[in-house]
Amino acid sequence: MSTLDKLRDRIRQKGLGRTFGTLWKRYVFFHWELLWMERDLVSPVPPHKLRPYPPVRKVDITPENAIAFAKHFGNRVETMAELAAEGHTGHMYLDDEGHAVAFIWGSTRDYHDRHYYGCWFPVKEGEFFEFGGEMTRAFFGTRLSVDVQVALWEAMAAQGCNKVVDTCETHNIPALKLHIRMGYHEQGRVTHVYGLFGRWRFYRQSTYSGSRLDPLRKPGRPVVAAASAEA
Repeated sequence: MSTLDKLRDRIRQKGLGRTFGTLWKRYVFFHWELLWMERDLVSPVPPHKLRPYPPVRKVDITPENAIAFAKHFGNRVETMAELAAEGHTGHMYLDDEGHAVAFIWGSTRDYHDRHYYGCWFPVKEGEFFEFGGEMTRAFFGTRLSVDVQVALWEAMAAQGCNKVVDTCETHNIPALKLHIRMGYHEQGRVTHVYGLFGRWRFYRQSTYSGSRLDPLRKPGRPVVAAASAEA
C-alpha cells in the first residue's frame, strides 16, 4: 500500500480533523505536559474493584532474559536490555509460555529517558523514580496494574527508598485515573516537553497550585491524606 493510500485509509477511519491533528503533532509541533506525582511506600492502596488475572510469574529483568519481550513488545527488547545493563530495577511478568505481558522500572538515581521523552528526571535521596510501566491489552482493567507497582515499591523499599515519584502525561486519562486509584499525590510541578518538526525537543519546568486531578475523581471518593514532602 502506498503512502497516499495509507493516508486515505486513515482519513476514512479517523476523519480529516483527527488525521490532520496526528500528522501535525508528529511532523510539525507537539506539547506534552508531564505531571509530577509522589507516594509513600507503606500506605495501603485504596480499595478497588479490578478483576483478577491469569497466573503470571514475576522475574527481574536482565540483559540476558530481555528476549522475553519479543512477542508482545518486539521493539523494546534492546531497550529493556540496555536499562537492565545500566543497573535500573526492572520487573517483568511472564505468562505460562514465558512471554512478557507486563513490565515496570525504578531508578534510584537521576534518570535520563533517552528512549522516549529525551529529558532528565531528577531523583532525590530516599526516593526512586518509577517509569515504563506497561502491560498487554488482555490485562487492562485487572489487578495486575496494582500488583506490579506494589511489588516494585517493596523491592525499592528494600534498597532503602521511602518514596516513589513519577510523571504522567496530562492527555493520558486512564493513567491519571490509575494514579488516583493508587493513592498518589500531586507535587504541583510540571515538566513540559516540546517537539518541533519531528527533530528538535525543548523542555521547561513550571508549577501550579490546587489540583489537576480532582475533575477526574469519582463523586464520593475520599482524598487520601497527602504524604509529607521532603525539604
